[in-house]
Parts: sequence; structure tokens; C-alpha cells
Amino acid sequence: MSQSGVLSFAELLAGTRRSAVHLEMRDAYGVGDEAEEFEQFKRTGHIDLDPTARWWPEWLCMVREAVGRGVVMRRARIVSEPVTDYTRWEHAATPLNVEAGELVRWLPRRRAVDIALPGADFWLFDDRLVQFNIFTGDGDWAVPPKEFSEDPAVVKLCSDAFEAVWERAVDHEKYTV
Repeated sequence: MSQSGVLSFAELLAGTRRSAVHLEMRDAYGVGDEAEEFEQFKRTGHIDLDPTARWWPEWLCMVREAVGRGVVMRRARIVSEPVTDYTRWEHAATPLNVEAGELVRWLPRRRAVDIALPGADFWLFDDRLVQFNIFTGDGDWAVPPKEFSEDPAVVKLCSDAFEAVWERAVDHEKYTV
């Protein structure tokens, strides 16, 4: 699928009918729109769980709308241990994802070594379309930031990888950092 003909994430999620799964495999992100909150967390150990702050209202609304129409949203995170400051920050913010209806699990990287994983984080919509999130070595968005595939072999690789991770992972409420 070409970059020019791709729908936005909001449009992709709005068109999803059954499932949206997200596999995250990086221990650090350098995405600019998170920098201020992450730096504050590193300085203070505090995270703002106000669902009306920053990007949360738009995200939480999309999740609630999708879950409300029957879409199962699952997010699995493969993390190194001991965890990084970024992972600690992510873990502290995850209650907002869960409250909105996402199911979230964590898998220590050492328990994922025998799983065939794609080379990038991804979203898989209705087991038909993969959106790969492409980042630079510093963890910021690459240009272009997304790549897409509807190739059945790629979809199967991503689906199988996600399900293998999900099966081994620990529910958010039981995973401590």
C-alpha cells in the first residue's frame, strides 16, 4: 500500500470491526510529543494521569469508541529488565489505556527470545492490514513514519508473533517495574 493512499490511524481504527492489536518492542522512544512529560517523570517520578491532558483525550476517545462497538484492543510490550526509565514511565501511564478499554500485557525480553518477531513495532487491524511504526535510531519518528502491508504472509507473521507474545505476557495489573 503506498504512503499517499493510506488512511490516518484514527480512520483505520474507525474502520476496524473486530480487533486492533499493537506490539511494542522498544525500550526507549524519543518521540517529540512525549518529551516534556517524560523529562518531568525522570525529574520527579510523577506522571500526570489526567485524561484531559495533552494527547490523551483524542486517544482515549478513539479507544472507547472502538471498544464500545465491539473491537477488542490489545497491546503487548516486550521489555528489557531491569526496565528503562521510559518503560517505567509507560507502565505508570498505562492505567489510562486500561481504563479506556485496552487490554495490556508485558513480556520480559528474555522470555521472547524464541519468538519470530517482525523488525518493527506494529498495529494489526482485523487480521488484514499491518501498520509498521518506523523510528530512527534515536527513537523519533522516521520519514516516512509508517509503512503498511496487506500481504497475507506479512499479516500472518505479525499475527503469529503477537499471539505468541500475548500468550506468554503478564497482565498489566500483575506486572511490576
